[in-house]
Amino acid sequence: MTGENQQKKAESRDAWTRRRVLGAGFAGALGLWAPSSLAGSIAPQERSLSFYQTHTSERLEAVYWADGAYQWEGLSRIDWVLRDFRNDKTFPMDPELLDFLFVLRRTLRTPEPFQVISGYRSPETNHMLAERGGGVARNSYHMYGKAIDIRVRGRAIGEVRRAALSLKGGGVGLYRKPRFVHLDVGKVRSW
Repeated sequence: MTGENQQKKAESRDAWTRRRVLGAGFAGALGLWAPSSLAGSIAPQERSLSFYQTHTSERLEAVYWADGAYQWEGLSRIDWVLRDFRNDKTFPMDPELLDFLFVLRRTLRTPEPFQVISGYRSPETNHMLAERGGGVARNSYHMYGKAIDIRVRGRAIGEVRRAALSLKGGGVGLYRKPRFVHLDVGKVRSW
């Protein structure tokens, strides 16, 4: 990535973070969808996530929030492992999605990494997959860094879906044949 592209990405993420802080603040944003029983335990000093990218076999554990702020280095590492693996294009993943995953992992009480089926999807890839059929939305949240398709080792996909639904953090879809759960930070809905 060129220095100019990195600067634009940093400015985009900084602008998004400022809008979130000004709009509701981190605690308020989580309070909109986190169960009250978890509200006090959501804001530890440090938040990290771990991933296993099923298509590239990459593993990552990264701290993305610490000392009261999102951490650029951790977010960038997450963006890379959640990239469109078909063309290596990255996009800033929405920190609200990462927070949703963080709370889901705690709700499931698992140390296992999220097995990633799909994170960011470039418009080209999304178009190609939509043309093939298979239920890919033409204006997918994946193209905006607001969606992820996952599994969790040792947990049935139905269990992951139920836990995600209980958080009311956005869209939650169950795909039985390919065996994964879709999460996004759009409107609360399920399928």
